[in-house]
Amino acid sequence: MDSFQIDDDLVRSLVREQHPDLAGLGVREVAGGWDNQLWRLGDELAVRMPRTERAPSLLRKEHRWLPALAPRLPLPVPTPLRIGEPSARFPRPWTIATWVPGEPADRAPISHDRAADTLADFLTALHVKAPAEAPVGSDRGVALETLADGFERMLEEVAAGCLAVDLRNVRNVWNEAVAAPDWQGAPVWLHGDLHPANVVVSDGTLSGVIDFGEMCAGDPAVDLAAAWVLLPAGAASRFFDAYPHTDDAMIRRARGWAVSKSLFLILMGQNGDRGLPGGKPWGPAGRAALDRVLASIQAGTDLQV
Repeated sequence: MDSFQIDDDLVRSLVREQHPDLAGLGVREVAGGWDNQLWRLGDELAVRMPRTERAPSLLRKEHRWLPALAPRLPLPVPTPLRIGEPSARFPRPWTIATWVPGEPADRAPISHDRAADTLADFLTALHVKAPAEAPVGSDRGVALETLADGFERMLEEVAAGCLAVDLRNVRNVWNEAVAAPDWQGAPVWLHGDLHPANVVVSDGTLSGVIDFGEMCAGDPAVDLAAAWVLLPAGAASRFFDAYPHTDDAMIRRARGWAVSKSLFLILMGQNGDRGLPGGKPWGPAGRAALDRVLASIQAGTDLQV
């Protein structure tokens, strides 16, 4: 994280200098965010200010690609409208985007089964063939076997943290995912980072998707892990019924991504939730997701395709 101060006064001055037609709108900080700090700008806009070294490239990527994708997505997403250039006041680019109303799912978890259909509709619309020049992720949408060393390290760290986890079954899920046939289709557009802090909820169901900084092209299984990472227990089978082109290999790879994401969230909790932006309870969210994956296997409900 950066050491320089980003506050209301800085955001107001940058908007006034570079986008004076918006200077009359109110500015107020929104808790949360990892790579970027977020401010409301009036009622319908948001300012995203990068606070990590990698954040500017993520914002530029969103600014390049998301305006073309957003119009055909069935849920609101933070569409970039303006870009702020580096200046003497602030040395990095920043963006103004549409505000997506709702509460982040890490604060207001999804509770309605109908969210499975909503998520499936959203990912069906997003997962279309990406152009050849689309960004490619090094650790998203790739073959799981390339991430095997990192997975083993996470599993060992979780075990060392004295958290009671069914390590044998977790490793079995991962091994089955790695052994599943790779994605044979063309690379499709991916969100790449679907977890509870990156979706918003209204009335207990999914109402928007945010933070596309990891968007890239590849195997859709990484996004399908959201069936367990985001949805309530027992909803994964409904999701896979609604998502087209589902097969055994896809679900097994998605499960592998889900246990990997769950372990990552658990480790963030073990390393100190209170040190993270907004004090987000990552550990419990990761454990709940892991429990949902393992429960679905025990029940045998997700492979009815």
